[in-house]
Amino acid sequence: MSSDPASIESLHVLYQSDDYIIVDKHWDIRIDSKMWYEKQTVQMQLQHHFPLLADPSTYYGFRFCHQLDFSTSGALCVALNKAAAGRAYRCFKDRTVTKAYLALLRGWVKIEKQTLDFAIGKNAMEGKTHMMCTEGTEGCENPKPCQTELIVLEYGVYDGDPVTKVLLQPLTGRTHQLRVHCSAIGHPIVGDFTYSLGADDSPYRMMLHAYLLHIPLEPQHLLVTAGDPFVPAVDPRWVSQRSLQTLNATIESILEQRKTKEKEREVAKREEERRKKSKQPRIEEHSEEQRRACQEWLSEWAGD
Repeated sequence: MSSDPASIESLHVLYQSDDYIIVDKHWDIRIDSKMWYEKQTVQMQLQHHFPLLADPSTYYGFRFCHQLDFSTSGALCVALNKAAAGRAYRCFKDRTVTKAYLALLRGWVKIEKQTLDFAIGKNAMEGKTHMMCTEGTEGCENPKPCQTELIVLEYGVYDGDPVTKVLLQPLTGRTHQLRVHCSAIGHPIVGDFTYSLGADDSPYRMMLHAYLLHIPLEPQHLLVTAGDPFVPAVDPRWVSQRSLQTLNATIESILEQRKTKEKEREVAKREEERRKKSKQPRIEEHSEEQRRACQEWLSEWAGD
């Protein structure tokens, strides 16, 4: 990842197999578009680099397993066939996918670890229908519950202004969830032109990056990380002043939590199967009892 604009050539592949490609999406490119004037999309990058892998039976040629905003960079999973897309879709639907994003937020976030719990709905206000909003704000329609885990990594400055580097883990998947949640606590994402109402326009990009993606597919899980673009080597305007915890240690903790949850789900699944099996003998027993009673009744009836 760099501060250079996207191009058809600038496709960074993080992982590739017969079923999936995971790319590090650039920060200023759409995933796909039906607009004729959109000359650069991830779909077009993929067609350029992997023309033989495109599926002509789909509109875009490639099946994107999830979405990233135009201004968000990072790990993006693409399925290369219908069956692979179905397997990934089930993981997203069952909420077993683990995602973690890096972000630079305006100001210094005081609470080092917190759960952001704001229901989000569509903004029906004139001129803002492309935006989302939190429940209780004017024009917020059909808000739905959503949660985001926030962990502070570092405090520093960007272009001399105080900012906080954080790791964000969405526990739900609402549109613009991370951007709206961060704005709701008074710490919008640096360079978020939309949710600053056009005021935050000096950074070259919005500082939100999909760093970690884990999809628990069988028989092999997909686990990738997409580099850290918020380092002085990439953008010298970001200067870290105090580190609370390292990115690697934080990611290891998240992955350990994921393993614990997987074990809990497996135990719950086995318990459910055991419970169902334990009911089966009783049902059979009861049926046998009924048959015996019926036979006795028939015998008595025949004897009469």
